[in-house]
Amino acid sequence: MILFLSCIAFRNNLCLSSIPSTLKSLPLDGHFTFDEVHFAAKDFGNRYQFLPAAILHPKSVSDIANTIKHIWQMGSHSELTVAARGHGHALQGQSQAHRGVVISMESLQGPEMQVYTGNSPYVDVSGGELWINILHESLKYGLTPKSWTDYLHLTVGGTLSNAGVSGQAFQHGPQISNVNQLEVVTGKGDVVTCSEKHNSDLFHSVLGGLGQFGIITRARISLEPAPDMVKWIRVLYSDFATFARDQEHLISLGRTFDYIEGFVIINRTGLLNNWRSSFNPQDPIQASHFKSDGRTLFCLELAKYFNQDKSDVVHQEIEHMLSQLGYITSTLFLSEVTYVEFLDRVHVSEVKLRSKGLWEVPHPWLNLFIPRSKINNFADEVFGNILTETSNGPVLIYPVNKSKWDNRTSAITPEEDTFYLVAFLTSAVPSSTGTDGLEHILTQNKRILEYCEKAHLGVKQYLPHYTTQEEWQAHFGPRWEIFVQRKSAYDPLAVLAPGQRIFKKAIPFS
Repeated sequence: MILFLSCIAFRNNLCLSSIPSTLKSLPLDGHFTFDEVHFAAKDFGNRYQFLPAAILHPKSVSDIANTIKHIWQMGSHSELTVAARGHGHALQGQSQAHRGVVISMESLQGPEMQVYTGNSPYVDVSGGELWINILHESLKYGLTPKSWTDYLHLTVGGTLSNAGVSGQAFQHGPQISNVNQLEVVTGKGDVVTCSEKHNSDLFHSVLGGLGQFGIITRARISLEPAPDMVKWIRVLYSDFATFARDQEHLISLGRTFDYIEGFVIINRTGLLNNWRSSFNPQDPIQASHFKSDGRTLFCLELAKYFNQDKSDVVHQEIEHMLSQLGYITSTLFLSEVTYVEFLDRVHVSEVKLRSKGLWEVPHPWLNLFIPRSKINNFADEVFGNILTETSNGPVLIYPVNKSKWDNRTSAITPEEDTFYLVAFLTSAVPSSTGTDGLEHILTQNKRILEYCEKAHLGVKQYLPHYTTQEEWQAHFGPRWEIFVQRKSAYDPLAVLAPGQRIFKKAIPFS
């Protein structure tokens, strides 16, 4: 028996040790790394670490295709899997591949970013390109993408594999609603160009597909004329129902703000003084008398884009829209910044946090889509009973219009016409055992999810994370069967994106 077990162990070790040698034989423009692989076992979430067997640094799309095709041809007896890693901003190890191959997408070279002007302008970019770079390049032509994430130092492939949501989504939809064409490498190693008219099933599968059906190597992003400046506004509410009603009113208007988000301020004093550096109160005397007294407040954050020659007209439009809202009048704070400064606002916070050593800490984030009809119930329980301490990170809450989402994509949202994104973007202080410690935050997240389940709110996770296929099946609901069929068509061996923990390689999933 001991001899038999020893033989099995020897065979397994031989199998694992032979993996790099088979990869070494592949003809590549780029190269593999087999020793220095630790950076690919880490992500922004800072909670999971799975060491890969190798990292591919591709210089061409054929490098990615040849690698995946090689692993596909090895068949189901090989445990080798592949994960695409962009800027490493996954939260739960989704871009990691235990004993597999991680593809460093930022190494991908190819045709340079190309902006096309005209009646329907667009930009062609690599899947490993950062959105901040797309912004700077498109602005050279007076153009800009329509929909963003709050943080721009993310790759195109990464956000399009999820959805890409920010305060513009109510008007333009998520980033996946603003893509004209994709180049994708499937789980069989096939390189396919797809769009709404050509290979449309693959196109819609990959958008919001969590990396399950193909790796995005190139994308064609829709553009629009870019503004010069932004009127950036914040107002406060003490009543959640009024706050939510005003947000819903604004996103229902034809002509409205260009960006609408809200966030929750829990048990924080001296709030207005902290805003003085970047925001000016409309009435400094009134604002100085405002006392938050540690109450839970709700902040509505608005932005109106404009060109400098239209400043007076835009100011009048803003005054008209604000006059319809029920915020606390002494808390109207305004700022005027450039378009780039506004869109890249989170990067300023990143620089500050990095300087204090507080960027590379655990980020146990929880992102939820909540049906409009349930948002007041959710707020009463979560902001009234569960989340009672000052949050170590922003809590975002804002509505979006489902009509701006394409239900043919793989992204999952609630069934109602309007739903809210609620994002608990908490950072954990290493080694802390208090309310800012990892265990406390994870327990809090669990309580929120348990309440949603018990109260039957119809909530869907955004950037979802589950550990069993049964949970994933519940997440997709009636669309699970379509998801499985697409997996069978484009990645039948479950080679791709093992870190999502949806399918396990070599185990039937139909």
